[in-house]
Amino acid sequence: MRGAFIRALAEAAAGHPELWLLCGDLGFSVLEGFAGQYPDRYVNMGVAEQNMTGVAAGLALSGKTVFTYSIANFPTIRCLEQIRNDVCYHNLSVKIVAVGGGFSYGSAGYTHHGLEDMAVMRVMPNMTIFAPGDPVEAAWATEACAALPGPCYLRLGKGGEAIVHTDKPALEIGRAFLMREGSNVTIATSAGTLAMAMGAAESLANEGISAEVLSFPTLQPFDFGSLASSLAKTGRLITLEEHGKGGFATIVAEYLAVSGTRTEFRPLFLGRKPETTAGGRDVLCAKAGLAVENVVEVARELL
Repeated sequence: MRGAFIRALAEAAAGHPELWLLCGDLGFSVLEGFAGQYPDRYVNMGVAEQNMTGVAAGLALSGKTVFTYSIANFPTIRCLEQIRNDVCYHNLSVKIVAVGGGFSYGSAGYTHHGLEDMAVMRVMPNMTIFAPGDPVEAAWATEACAALPGPCYLRLGKGGEAIVHTDKPALEIGRAFLMREGSNVTIATSAGTLAMAMGAAESLANEGISAEVLSFPTLQPFDFGSLASSLAKTGRLITLEEHGKGGFATIVAEYLAVSGTRTEFRPLFLGRKPETTAGGRDVLCAKAGLAVENVVEVARELL
């Protein structure tokens, strides 16, 4: 996703001289493509994310569209006050990019696990939230952020994510994308779990279970209409996200409670308690109960 992001950002910058990129002393071997093409619009702010956000707000007040880039929690939780007061309160065109959501930096330990970021960002005023599921969606989300006025949050994986879309989809802000039609259960996915959802749907198909897969690359605004249409067919719902409480599943639960929609609902997510061990992304996700076999097992139980 990181590579897709920086390529899309460099392309967008070619036609938008107001577009800037600030980073928190990282992104080496990733951000050079932008820095080399636009050295006057790229600044390494050092390990000072709060200052980076303040500078981004100042640039935005002067008419710039500014992307800030750092690891998981650092451009979000570390500088939440600056995001709330400097960026969101003034509805500025600052685009906060967090690389390494979920357990992408699993080997670095809990300080680098991005488990609460979407829960925090979705309560910020004026914030649009993108949580792409593969590099194709990440490239689209970058382009959408660059063109959209106001604050945005873009959550990326660390790298190596599988490309799931076979061609360039017609994605829209605030709209889910139907990846696979089904009739027995809906698998709704966001925040880096698209490949997992598709793998589970394929495994279920081998057992004669028809799973519909919806991808939600935008969390705010949220496409409640597509979710409702799918549930009207299947009556059963599994949500997948590489995130803790307060994110995708919570948005869905709030909708189901208020709308009165009747469905069998099982959320799969991370962070029920802090992970005290370090390890690879797949290992930690599986340990937390977020893997293809977990999705398949839950679907069997629902049926």
